[in-house]
Amino acid sequence: MKKILKLLVFPLILILVLSACGNTNKKTSEEKGSQTTTIKHAMGTTEIKGHPQRIVTLYQGATDVAVSLGVSPVGAVESWTQKPKYDYIKDHLKDTQIVGQEPAPNLEEIAKLKPDLIVASKVRNEKVYDQLSKIAPTISQETVYQFKDTTQMLGKALGKEKEADALLQKYEDKVKTFQKDAQAKYGEAWPITASVVNFRADQTRLYAGGYAGEILHDLGFKRPEAQQKEVDKGKDIIPLTSKESIPLINADQIFIFQSDPNAKDAQLIQKNEQEWTSSPQWKNLDAVKKGHVANGIDEVTWNLAGGYQSSLQVIDDLYEKLDIKKN
Repeated sequence: MKKILKLLVFPLILILVLSACGNTNKKTSEEKGSQTTTIKHAMGTTEIKGHPQRIVTLYQGATDVAVSLGVSPVGAVESWTQKPKYDYIKDHLKDTQIVGQEPAPNLEEIAKLKPDLIVASKVRNEKVYDQLSKIAPTISQETVYQFKDTTQMLGKALGKEKEADALLQKYEDKVKTFQKDAQAKYGEAWPITASVVNFRADQTRLYAGGYAGEILHDLGFKRPEAQQKEVDKGKDIIPLTSKESIPLINADQIFIFQSDPNAKDAQLIQKNEQEWTSSPQWKNLDAVKKGHVANGIDEVTWNLAGGYQSSLQVIDDLYEKLDIKKN
């Protein structure tokens, strides 16, 4: 009789245990689905329910960061060059629909995608923020190039904070390794000063801050004093209006990139660069006299992409351009 009771009781206990586990799993799943995350950002505070699956990114860096976190956006703005999607990231965006350009996102197309999260920037989308927020919860960065802030913000919004922390740690580790390797190459001369110059068809620019400028700063490069003063005033890009402004460029190392050198106005860009680099003022720059000018810098990687993946490529480029050995 006791054996029979044991045989009857055991299955009942097992059923109760499995039922309890099932209820627990269901409850946990429901809790995750109803969880609310509050994000404080450049244009306010936004509450996000659950973990968004259908996100729309309205600046290049946000698209890059989303992919880095393992999420392919359902919608994204068109790339500045290599249209409609940058070569380095397009394989991850095969099913991503283009929803306009950074300065002018197509709100109607965004709404059709029924997103559960929109990632915007104040500098581009301040005027349409209220309209975006009516379509879906919208979070924003102040600018489009602060990829570390974007990584943290998007990681929190997507419920991927651990993944975001891991990405940023990888970046910091790479920065520290580069600093050691640069120190080994330059010795007591490190840290050196660096300038980033951009030649366009109709103008010449000095990138004292911005995307590449911030990465160089992280890596330990110093800004020339005159450029640092401009950055302190909140001015990341300095238009060089005449050859008399060339002394602002003076640094130990100069990096040069052209804006869309394959475009129809490529000849005008080449002409502009030649006019500047053949001037006496240019030839008098320290980096020029020492042969420390790196040409052929990739515009997408160093300026337009503005993301996490591209930041790692900038560091790899520096090893190559400066002939620094990886130890």
